[in-house]
Amino acid sequence: MNEPVAVAVLAKAPLAGFAKTRLIPALGADGAASLQARLVERAVATACAAVIGPVTLWATPDESDPLFRAMDALFGVGLARQGSGDLGARMLAAIAAANAPALVIGTDCPALTSEHLRTAADVLRGGGDAVVIPTEDGGYALIGMRAPAPALFSDMRWSTPDVMDETRRRLSELGLTWQEPATLWDVDRPEDLERLREIGLHELIPPQR
Repeated sequence: MNEPVAVAVLAKAPLAGFAKTRLIPALGADGAASLQARLVERAVATACAAVIGPVTLWATPDESDPLFRAMDALFGVGLARQGSGDLGARMLAAIAAANAPALVIGTDCPALTSEHLRTAADVLRGGGDAVVIPTEDGGYALIGMRAPAPALFSDMRWSTPDVMDETRRRLSELGLTWQEPATLWDVDRPEDLERLREIGLHELIPPQR
């Protein structure tokens, strides 16, 4: 059960007007960027604390942002630039690059813990083809694969309420086994900020204007 499981963290640079744009009405462009920085830090720390395998921070638009360099210096993570294409193409590339069982996470789900990652890794170590942690909005916060499956990621209508249902349909169609060990939630909308406070993560929220 000690087979390494790689973790790929896909992250946007915390640039004003580029990251967490749906929260700009509540936080302002600079505040939304500050929240993104804190979410990136939490996601990388969570991935490293799981101690399940190598962690790579996949950056966009590139890996030169000072925050990404700081994460490399602090945690010793690998840095890589997200490639071209839609979200599915970029997730698939991260899985393929691991050349091993791998988990892919973003930075929008601070409710995701190291224990969730360890549980997901154990699903793959136990022989499962895939593991997914859905989110309440119909997407997912984590997907893991023992081997790349391009059909799960191509021609998907990302950022819609149908992503998880369509992913389940494709998993079944491919004859793959999978588990869904938890359902979590993303921080995307102003009302999600209150949920952060409710679970004791108020320190992630910059002062609101």
